[in-house]
Amino acid sequence: MQAWQVHRNGEPSEVMELADIERPVPGDGQVLLRVRAANINFPDALMCRGQYQVRPPMPFTPGVEICGETEDGRRVLANPALPHGGFAEYAVADAAALLPAPDALDDAEAAALHIGYQTGWFGLHRRAHLQAGETLLVHAAAGGVGSAAVQLGKAAGATVIGVVGGEEKAKVARDLGCDVVIDRRAQDVIAAVKEATGGRGADVIYDPVGGEAYTQSTKVVAFEGRIVVVGFASGTIPSPALNHALVKNYAILGLHWGLYNTKDPKLVAHCHEQLTELATRGAIKPLISERVPLGGAAAAVQRVADGVTTGRVAVVPGHEGAGA
Repeated sequence: MQAWQVHRNGEPSEVMELADIERPVPGDGQVLLRVRAANINFPDALMCRGQYQVRPPMPFTPGVEICGETEDGRRVLANPALPHGGFAEYAVADAAALLPAPDALDDAEAAALHIGYQTGWFGLHRRAHLQAGETLLVHAAAGGVGSAAVQLGKAAGATVIGVVGGEEKAKVARDLGCDVVIDRRAQDVIAAVKEATGGRGADVIYDPVGGEAYTQSTKVVAFEGRIVVVGFASGTIPSPALNHALVKNYAILGLHWGLYNTKDPKLVAHCHEQLTELATRGAIKPLISERVPLGGAAAAVQRVADGVTTGRVAVVPGHEGAGA
């Protein structure tokens, strides 16, 4: 089979190599899956660089999120068991963690429903307890993680403010349903949020960026607001001033979705049921900005790493075209 492999750390476009290798052999409790679509996540780029908390043995195949097909024909969502990741024709995954792919979504959309939407659901509902009528601020609202949070926030009845970088991403955020869109390249984010909220600020802030975005969050969070820390796409991990959280009376909430798989896997299954129901009634639908064939995976991972994509980019083995 064909699979992308990483033999050394570096930029994805430089270290990912397409090779012909043997199909992986499932271990105890694992299953072999034919990859129908693999969604690209920022951690794929971090793993190539050797900067992710998970460091699989080399050579490894990136790709942490797929829609696959079991040998008995079931269409499922899975997080492949590294080093046999999803940017390949076949992958392996733990049988106990497989989730049924929603019929309402195609393969690329289904692959994208997993990590980003589960992270959004746990962050907004389990951690921040977002309520209808509250104001939700989403950083990087046009990206893969942010776009999921925007849709989930709207489905929950929140007023959603999306922060993006550039007019192209601003259009994407508006199309996603953001009530207010702020272009951080052309506007003062802090002033714009205060104007949009009548000076009150946002009740819940969803931050997959860190760095300057987190600093902005602390200045626009409402009384009894909640900042959900999801990731650090900016590359800068903030050091929060806890006296500021005390004086302004807001909460800083960490969200590590992967822990739920080991600490409380029943909650993951429950979350998937909720997401499937939302997808079935059309309340959420992953934004797939690009579908690339397997041969285009390395370049696509690099584009995600460079922050120039919107929504999700999916690798679809056997897919000949590009575009949405």
